[in-house]
Amino acid sequence: MKKLLLTLSLLPTLCFADTVDLMADKIEAKVIQWRHHLHEHPELSNREFKTAEYIAKHLKSLGLEVQTGVAVTGVVAVLDSGKPGPVVGLRADIDGLPVPENNDLPWKSTARGEYNGKDVPVMHACGHDTHIAMLMGAAEILVGMKDQLRGKVKFIFQPAEEGAPSGEEGGAQLMVKEGVLKNPDVDAIFGLHISSLADVNTVLYREGGVMAAVDPFKIVIKGKQAHGAYPWMSVDPIVTAAQMIMSIQTIVSREVQLLDDAAVVTFGAINGGVRSNIIPNEVELVGTIRTLNKKARDHMYEAMPRKVNGIAESMRAEAELTMPLDYSYPITFNDHDLTSTMLPTLINTAGEDKVIYSKPVTGAEDFSFFQEQVPGLYLWVGGKPLDVDPKDAPAHHTPDFYVDDEGMKLGVRLLTNMTIDYMKQH
Repeated sequence: MKKLLLTLSLLPTLCFADTVDLMADKIEAKVIQWRHHLHEHPELSNREFKTAEYIAKHLKSLGLEVQTGVAVTGVVAVLDSGKPGPVVGLRADIDGLPVPENNDLPWKSTARGEYNGKDVPVMHACGHDTHIAMLMGAAEILVGMKDQLRGKVKFIFQPAEEGAPSGEEGGAQLMVKEGVLKNPDVDAIFGLHISSLADVNTVLYREGGVMAAVDPFKIVIKGKQAHGAYPWMSVDPIVTAAQMIMSIQTIVSREVQLLDDAAVVTFGAINGGVRSNIIPNEVELVGTIRTLNKKARDHMYEAMPRKVNGIAESMRAEAELTMPLDYSYPITFNDHDLTSTMLPTLINTAGEDKVIYSKPVTGAEDFSFFQEQVPGLYLWVGGKPLDVDPKDAPAHHTPDFYVDDEGMKLGVRLLTNMTIDYMKQH
């Protein structure tokens, strides 16, 4: 740290961006080392104990006051420049997934954890290890530039983005509930997600809905059991379920204005019955709904009970809809003004030809809970090696997921430059 401060003191003629670039170059090897350690030692949601210790140790080494145990295992630190100005939040998620790793790497994960009562392999199969390392790097640079900042920076290392274990609270929603955006009150928040499908050294952005709201649901259909040879004696919940599945799909295809309002309904499980010649008494359906704006989301909440109850009544069955089922994420919505204000920073940092206006995706992100409270901007940073064809790039949440270490330096620079530029403009 002393070496970093000394280096900065010798660069009075450099602009902020040049200084950030120089320091990002100097700490890149450390950022990669951090990432490799974290990748080799992943932990599941709300169980990121060693991960939190590793993060906290680094932040304390920078001279920051560190708060641990936030929203179970989260870590938060504040950098105070000592001068008036805005409070900028920077967030990284820290949990791994119950996925086995197929990659043959020196830092391959062989970790194990407990998920739903089962012993499972654990892997950083969505790149959260890179998110942690990038924010640790940005923290080191910003601390080194403290004398040139105005305002405060709140570093937020968030657990359980992939969802808290059954019966537990967690993630961004719990962080907000516990007041992570208060004391000091955050004015704007920035987050990044590495992408295994986008080229290294690119950044993808859009204003408005960038990732979908997610609303899981469950439908329990109750009928009347009978012998399979005498279906007229039954109220068949299986046939009712079939009618319901097909009809619910028409909410998207016939009721949602697809030119403006993308939506997805997926049924992920059907449970009911025990043998071929018995019509069961009950069938359970479980699924998920994804929407990219409030209008479409509100319509799904109106249409689902209308379809479920109407079809159940027409089939002489009873149905109970639970929606949302166990968790629910809002739309990841990039504030229009903040996105517009930060676009020059993205271009200056990555280069105009590397800044790509992206389509929204129907995956979900609980960064959206922060954005419900304060203006936020969420970006994709490329992690795909340039020699890999996009069609061959492994997807997120799979055993072959892989991103290149080279992609992290741009992430470090983006987090740092957005912080500095926001402070300068506010």
